Amino acid sequence: MITEFTPFVSLIGGILIGLSAVMLMAFQGRVFGATGVLAGFMTPQSSSDWQWRALLLAGMVSGPLVYRVFAGEMPAIDVPVSNIALIIGGFIVGLGVTYGSGCTSGHGVCGMARLSPRSIAATVTFMIFTAITVYVVRHVLGGI
Repeated sequence: MITEFTPFVSLIGGILIGLSAVMLMAFQGRVFGATGVLAGFMTPQSSSDWQWRALLLAGMVSGPLVYRVFAGEMPAIDVPVSNIALIIGGFIVGLGVTYGSGCTSGHGVCGMARLSPRSIAATVTFMIFTAITVYVVRHVLGGI
């Protein structure tokens, strides 16, 4: 299984995520956690609460189109695992988000920036289990 190294595109993506987190905190007073944004979009507290969530989600979904404007082509999407692995992974991530009270964007980007002990612990846990998972999938199971 080959993983492509894309430092420039990754840097731009990281900058955009950080910028969006700062802007959301500055303009809405809210912490940027993607799963929380989606959950609030599905069950909004008010129309103004739904509007900013809809705009943020539209921005996330339109990312490939913006990439196309600058790169001249749509980004290549290569999923190097089976559909069953995606389903199992999605289920496990859903459990982690539920029991961890947030996702990597909420804890890893915003919580770490606020020096939240809970977010630091959650992010360390994410990273440890990510490393274990990658090792098991690639070297023990041979790349599902």
